[in-house]
Amino acid sequence: MNVIDALNSRYTCRAFKQDPVAQDTVIKILEAANRTPSWGNTQPWNLYVAAGELLEELRKGSLERFSQKVAGKTDLPVPQEWPEALKQRYITVGKERYELLSQELDKEAIIDTVQDRNYRFFDAPVVIFICMNRNLTAYSMFDLGALSQSMMLAAQEYGLDTAPAIMLVQYPDMIRQAMDIPEEEAIVLGIALGYGDSSSIHNQHRTARRPIHEVAKLKGF
Repeated sequence: MNVIDALNSRYTCRAFKQDPVAQDTVIKILEAANRTPSWGNTQPWNLYVAAGELLEELRKGSLERFSQKVAGKTDLPVPQEWPEALKQRYITVGKERYELLSQELDKEAIIDTVQDRNYRFFDAPVVIFICMNRNLTAYSMFDLGALSQSMMLAAQEYGLDTAPAIMLVQYPDMIRQAMDIPEEEAIVLGIALGYGDSSSIHNQHRTARRPIHEVAKLKGF
């Protein structure tokens, strides 16, 4: 698969099959993503990959906390408000997913169903937790974003789907203990990895993108 095809076909997978992912395949994806450029080749990322029984314990713990209404507390603060244009796009995608899911699910149960899927890590067989030292700045965060995209594109090469989600790291204390992550490292993001279930309604939605003339201003051509 070439890079353009990978960019166009990638989507956020919210329902995975139970098929396991071979460790060798995961390593190949990580090795490819590890070629991501970073400021001064600092390579500020550390990766912790959970699968098997360990991941099931994390999944169980996440669901238990959610059912007990334990509020998540991510290592990095989440936005409290968005500029108006971004806010409207956020609202739009929520409405679109709600309308799609209402075709199969009771409308009163949609929110609970979506939240349940979030806290069970979309049933993915692998979750990659991306971390960096707490003392680093937003410039290193940019490097982690580039790494995440590289990882998701590399996964496409092996027929795997992904879901980058802040919901995967709502309970960092639990993840830190299970994965032996040092306290000085912030758990920034989780990426669920596996074979997407194309039959699930949770995987039918595709988000729109702004036309490029609204995104970019080209001059001097």
